[in-house]
Amino acid sequence: MKWIGRRQSDNVDDRRGMSGGGKTLIGGGVIGIVILLLNTFGGENGQMIGNILQQTQGQAAPTEERSLTPKEVKEGEFVKTLLADNEDVWTKIFQENNLTFEAPKLVLFSGQVQTACGGASSASGPFYCPGDKIIYMDMSFFEELRTKFGAEGGDFAVAYVLAHEFGHHIQTLLGTSEKMRRAQEGKSEAEANKLSVALELQADFYAGLWTHYNEKQNAMLEPGDIEEALSAANAVGDDAIQKKMQGQVVPDSFTHGTSEQRMYWFNRGFKTGDIRKGDTFAEAN
Repeated sequence: MKWIGRRQSDNVDDRRGMSGGGKTLIGGGVIGIVILLLNTFGGENGQMIGNILQQTQGQAAPTEERSLTPKEVKEGEFVKTLLADNEDVWTKIFQENNLTFEAPKLVLFSGQVQTACGGASSASGPFYCPGDKIIYMDMSFFEELRTKFGAEGGDFAVAYVLAHEFGHHIQTLLGTSEKMRRAQEGKSEAEANKLSVALELQADFYAGLWTHYNEKQNAMLEPGDIEEALSAANAVGDDAIQKKMQGQVVPDSFTHGTSEQRMYWFNRGFKTGDIRKGDTFAEAN
């Protein structure tokens, strides 16, 4: 992905040089992998992530600070550029539709973090918290994505994940997330899960839509980039995760969509470039 030389966002709080401070969340070993698998791309489920993880909090750890490595500095510059690209694209889309855009913040952290949705560890994967309108990301997730889930490496996998979480912010601004929560009330678990899947697939569509617009504005794509995004989407499908976790697939328990669905909706956003084509809720009924 071509990114060097473009604007970098100021809406990034880089906490990777800090560790400890507050309670340490238990996220290592098998438990950590389970939480990571179940909560990948947490989206609106960020609130539930916090509640679940808070139940496993350990003892307070002292705060330590360190200098970022050259690799971490470069990662930070890359992520700031990605966030700026998302800000620019969605500002344009909102203006075209006579809407007011409000940019989210992004927190980069290592280990654990406190949010308006509760405490979370790196094991939860990247997620968006609607309570504070912040995207939270531990960059170590992308190594997990490659080594444990078999996704292709590459910088555009990071771009896809961030654009997906940014999509959840768009859903908050448009009121889609709140409508989904109200629609889930009184529903069976299976029916409520279908609505959760629709929300996640729409965030995948928004990630594809962002890719379409950003390519037109910045000619950012390089050979293999779209394949990296689709590989990441394939790796975090509910069916792929359940096969790896339990050896069988239980569709009624899906909350994020199958690998095929996630790839389809990303591609639909990318190829159409039309926000009107992203009503995943209509197609879920």
